[in-house]
Amino acid sequence: MNDLEITPAETKQRLDRGEFVLLVDVREPWEFEICRIAGAKLILMGTIPANLQALDTDDEVICYCHHGMRSLDVAVWLRGQGVARAKSLSGGIDRWSVEIDSTVPRY
Repeated sequence: MNDLEITPAETKQRLDRGEFVLLVDVREPWEFEICRIAGAKLILMGTIPANLQALDTDDEVICYCHHGMRSLDVAVWLRGQGVARAKSLSGGIDRWSVEIDSTVPRY
């Protein structure tokens, strides 16, 4: 499981190439209201088990949170449930804002 994380730059390259990537925001609704990555689906961390069927796909599933810790926990759990291409966005949306899209507010 050494490929559990993906950088914002790698994620952006995949999106720019038109690859299908399921972006899953595991933060709380109030955080989602502050900022989000375009196209991301909000699935609260606490509801991931109830939404496992929607995440059990052959496509890449990239989870993110504020700094990448919650999403790393989610990616590890998803891998344990058989979601082989689950990953966590390294550094979360905060790193995304710094390195990829400065219009995404930091908090």
